[in-house]
Amino acid sequence: MTRSPSPAPQRRLRCAIYTRKSTEEGLEMEFNSLDAQRAACEAYIASQKGEGWVALRDRYDDGGYSGGTLERPALQQLLADIDDGLVDVVVVYKIDRLSRALMDFSRLVEVFDRNGVTFVSVTQSFNTTTSMGRLTLNILLSFAQFEREVIGERIRDKFAASRARGMWMGGYVPMGYDLKDRKLVVNKAEADTVRMIFTRFVELGSATVLVGQLAADGVRSKRGKLIDKGFLYKMLRNRLYLGEAVHKGTPYPGEHAAIISQDLWDRVHHILQVSPRSRAAATRAQTPALLKGLIFGPAGTAMTPTATKKGSRLYRYYTSMDVIRSRPRDSTAPQRLPAEMVETAVVREVRRLVRSPEIVAQTVAAARQEQQPLTEGDVTTALNRFDNVWSALFPAEQARLVRLLVDRVTVSAEGIAIDLRTAGLGAVVRDMLTPPAPEAAP
Repeated sequence: MTRSPSPAPQRRLRCAIYTRKSTEEGLEMEFNSLDAQRAACEAYIASQKGEGWVALRDRYDDGGYSGGTLERPALQQLLADIDDGLVDVVVVYKIDRLSRALMDFSRLVEVFDRNGVTFVSVTQSFNTTTSMGRLTLNILLSFAQFEREVIGERIRDKFAASRARGMWMGGYVPMGYDLKDRKLVVNKAEADTVRMIFTRFVELGSATVLVGQLAADGVRSKRGKLIDKGFLYKMLRNRLYLGEAVHKGTPYPGEHAAIISQDLWDRVHHILQVSPRSRAAATRAQTPALLKGLIFGPAGTAMTPTATKKGSRLYRYYTSMDVIRSRPRDSTAPQRLPAEMVETAVVREVRRLVRSPEIVAQTVAAARQEQQPLTEGDVTTALNRFDNVWSALFPAEQARLVRLLVDRVTVSAEGIAIDLRTAGLGAVVRDMLTPPAPEAAP
């Protein structure tokens, strides 16, 4: 008797379920939207059990991610598993859960086809292996993308209309204000600080100097950070302080109260109209040479401040006296160095040295020889404040402090060597620890 051939074993299709929700709202619930999508997909896969469909245990859930981009962690993991040959069918509740952008979906279909993966939507009958299925998918995705763009336009229009009415539309609350009932209200203490910063900028005309003084005074931003130049310039250009709301460069009267007067704003921006380079050049032109009389070459030849001017810009140097007096030169010694480069390197090295344990010990020892009541803790505390004190000083005061601290600067091909005055450092420490005397009453 002839036996009939046994049926070929059924192919097992591994099904990956992908779920997505645009916002995080409701995800904390015990059974949320992602769970509902997954349950529907699992039921569909179970109905295809006779075809060999089996749901994978791995979850591919993107909660709080827009469908307008492919940069979603669970989707990227799904694509990686597809490339590794771990998936045969991708199952979603609706096609827009996978993507709302036509071009993005086309890329996904290319990945599916390259790896022999089928795409299925449980609420819509699609088979991406046929030309009719592709056409239907592209039509629906075009409508999904159109809907997304229309929603975006509505949001932008509403945002612009709200701005035109002067409403606060969210974001980081600026220094000087607090948020109450979705409206900006003046924080008196911070508002006083904002007015002080605007006023001092008018007085100084230099963001660099002002930032140093604010750091020395311990003035901090709303987030508790020291104010740097980037933060300062944003503050000085923020028309919110005039009581205005700005949308795409157009100011509108705001619902909140102003902190800065129009006159103070105009004076600040009259200064800001001058380029930072021009203001810095003017400051440098008034800056005394920090290392005058202190800087020497390796053979003991003094280097003196010199300057040249090209157009409106001043270039400062330290030049060897051998060059100035046309004497024989030491080929191993530098003949002319940019002043700003050398001064910056010396100041940076001084800042490092004054905090070293050796200098602290020498300062304490020198103070004891002079019978000054300075402890190691006093010296360490004072020197830790050195950076802030230095930043707050005017150029002439910085030059005086350098002469008090530095005995000699030697510049050679190997680098810069600095000899500090320990006695001078002790005097600086005593000045930093001594509170200023109260002013006499007029």
